[in-house]
Amino acid sequence: MYTNNCFAKNSFMRKSTKILLILYILVLIPSLVLGKYLFQSIIPTENGFEFKFKIEGIIALILLIISIVFGSILFIRFIKSQPLDKALFFSSAPLVLFYGLSLFLLAELTSFENTTAKSMRYLLNISQDSLYNTILWAVLLTLIFIGILFFNYFVICKPIGKVERIVSRLGDGRVRDEKLRIGGGKQFVSIEHGLNKINNNYKFKEKSIKNINDSVSPKLSKQFIRLLGKNDIDELELGGQVRKIATIISVKLSSNHFSEKEVTLEENYNFLNSYLNVISPLIRKFNGYVDKHFNGGIVAIFLKGEDAIDCAHSISRTINIKNRRNKQNPLVIPRIVLDTEEVEISLSNKEGDYSTDVKYDSHKLERFDEICRNMSSRIIFAKSTLDNLSLNYKFLYRYIGKMTMNEKEMFLFEDLDNLPRDLSNQLIKSKPNFEKGVIMYDGGKYEQAKEYFSQALKICPKDKCCYIYFNRSREKIK
Repeated sequence: MYTNNCFAKNSFMRKSTKILLILYILVLIPSLVLGKYLFQSIIPTENGFEFKFKIEGIIALILLIISIVFGSILFIRFIKSQPLDKALFFSSAPLVLFYGLSLFLLAELTSFENTTAKSMRYLLNISQDSLYNTILWAVLLTLIFIGILFFNYFVICKPIGKVERIVSRLGDGRVRDEKLRIGGGKQFVSIEHGLNKINNNYKFKEKSIKNINDSVSPKLSKQFIRLLGKNDIDELELGGQVRKIATIISVKLSSNHFSEKEVTLEENYNFLNSYLNVISPLIRKFNGYVDKHFNGGIVAIFLKGEDAIDCAHSISRTINIKNRRNKQNPLVIPRIVLDTEEVEISLSNKEGDYSTDVKYDSHKLERFDEICRNMSSRIIFAKSTLDNLSLNYKFLYRYIGKMTMNEKEMFLFEDLDNLPRDLSNQLIKSKPNFEKGVIMYDGGKYEQAKEYFSQALKICPKDKCCYIYFNRSREKIK
């Protein structure tokens, strides 16, 4: 239906253009014939121009105005029928020619000796003795030319901005119920038609996904559906898999509960769970999916690395606040590790009971957690997570070494944004020496590594990770 309406509209435009062209010719011919009377009505004098219109001159002027109006409409329709590159050329060419001709006449006006030239020189206050007014008129003419040219390009290229906004919205999966409109020339009509087809396809797909969600959502968590994404849930067949690049967070909580007093395993479990109950809503807040709980820990999955980092910061701050509010309870220390890899998501249905499964390298997370514990760090993450962040996402971190697993080297970093400001500032100052020390340590140059770590500790004596590296370097030397 849309295609038929589009062709019908173009057919109507072609018919109206033919009628307008005939009217233009019928008006243009008599205006040219009577043009001499128009020129006879404008008489040059020593003080400018004098107007003495007779009936023929008035008729010629009216016909000329009408022909200019009709010609302008035809020219605009011609421009709109052209592709963008040709539209810019044909719309600019008359302006450039008129500008060039005007500059030439302005420059040569003082050399003409006829009456019309003298009248123009008097009207513009131009003389052969001074070029000042000539330059001023040339500058004014240039500014007018640039302004008209800018307005011309702005009007012709305006639909491109609408196309950009529509494409950006459709790229994010946001559709509109009403018809998308761009405006502009014939080329943009085709683009508008194509974008409306894409929009309609999105609406149809969104409706299909909604039907699937309505049947599946009551039996699956909203976080899992968000993890799949609305464009993937319809692709996830029962027993099938969907692969996605995701960032996995493992949070483990430790406390000195047992060392403070004798408690049962159940009491310690309930105590740590009171903290985990605070962490789960934070994961959902930052668009994460809680994959599993275990004693004193939780694993979550995020599609965006930025969300995962923000969530890790929020978890660390929240636990610190909870520790300060509950000073009578033992101190709880979080260990948060992040890794970005391809995960495999599957869905199964047993007797109407939907179950989900997300596969990832849990063994690697355990190794990361072991390093996090040994280095007395709060948050560490792999280089894969760093590579998956957007370029404009900024936060403080430092390189803390590498590990080898399955014959593959992985580089690890420590997050410094979650630490107290005074400590964080000292770590940033000591960062160059610390990272050089780590690189030397990785390369087996323990004497040099020890020296760099010693310099870093002078700047930040509270750096536990640096102190551990310093002792290891000294042991290696011995």
